[in-house]
Amino acid sequence: MNIKNFQTFFDCGLSKVRAGTFNIDNNNETFYAESEFFTDQSNLELKIQKIITSLEKDSNEYIDNISLMIDSSKMLSVGISLSKKLDGYKLKQANIQFLVQEAKQQISKYYDLHNIVHIIINNYKIDGVDYSYLPEEIKCDFVSLDIFFICLPTDLVFYLKNIFSKSNIFINQIICSSYAKSINYKDYLNLTGHVSFIDVGFNKTSIISYFNEKIISFNVLPIGGSHITKDISKILDIDLEQAEKIKLTFDNNQEILSDKNISIEMLRKIIFARTEEILELCVKSVESNLFTLAQSKMVLMGEGSKTMENQHKEKFIFFNDVEFLDETLEDICKSGLNFEIGPNKQEVVVVPKKQIKQGFFEKLFHLFK
Repeated sequence: MNIKNFQTFFDCGLSKVRAGTFNIDNNNETFYAESEFFTDQSNLELKIQKIITSLEKDSNEYIDNISLMIDSSKMLSVGISLSKKLDGYKLKQANIQFLVQEAKQQISKYYDLHNIVHIIINNYKIDGVDYSYLPEEIKCDFVSLDIFFICLPTDLVFYLKNIFSKSNIFINQIICSSYAKSINYKDYLNLTGHVSFIDVGFNKTSIISYFNEKIISFNVLPIGGSHITKDISKILDIDLEQAEKIKLTFDNNQEILSDKNISIEMLRKIIFARTEEILELCVKSVESNLFTLAQSKMVLMGEGSKTMENQHKEKFIFFNDVEFLDETLEDICKSGLNFEIGPNKQEVVVVPKKQIKQGFFEKLFHLFK
């Protein structure tokens, strides 16, 4: 096969696998593939292998490494603040690396069932003055960092690594999918002020709130689109795949309802009852972080949000300013690419992208992308 410079991103969800491979030297050479909707995880390895084969055929290049995008109902976020006295000496990156390493050790100790996938420095307080980014050439007596960690369950990470290793594929970087997407869409839509991204997945809903460039909170609810599907399946006595299809097409495909003798009004009641419950929980999460709905813009995304399209917006009267994103396969994969190659000065990169000879701290942390 020809030698090219492709970067490949896999978004592995509980109901669908998506992937894109990008030639970073040629923007016109990109290829995508995705699985069908599924509820049974037992064939996940086969679905992933099918996508790998498809992308290798399209790109004419073997895939031996990827970036993996995943979410989980058990992922968590932790904030921590640490400080250090400098007694008038110049503040160096080594001082910041020391504090980050100390914070990382504490998180690893107390949350030993989780892997740290993102380390975000939200604030530098230097002699009582707040900075968004590390200033250059500054002397100080005292520095403190507000550090934000996003963690994923260790067993999930190990499970997916094992699947890809069977295909001789190394995982370069693990990315929290909803976090990467929120950054991508925030930048693309040029959103500032208080904004919250609600990512409704298959079995979870994540709420990521920002104030300008600073991440304020990352909360996860163990409820998502699958709960709506299960409600439809149970009440209408149909299987889950039929229920999922009806859920996503009920406003545009009346034939399915007629064939199964299902009332559109009954279906709407089932869907909107659970949808309203999910959104009310999201609102409480946003308000718990000292936002009011009058202050905050809401952006809904994710496969599970497709029942909440704009034509039903008026049914959810507790929202002040809400936008619905109809995500595509391309949007999701490009979120991973943009996250990895884009400038993000607040993110500490845990694993270096290229294996080169480095010092101890540099092996652990690259402060700036």
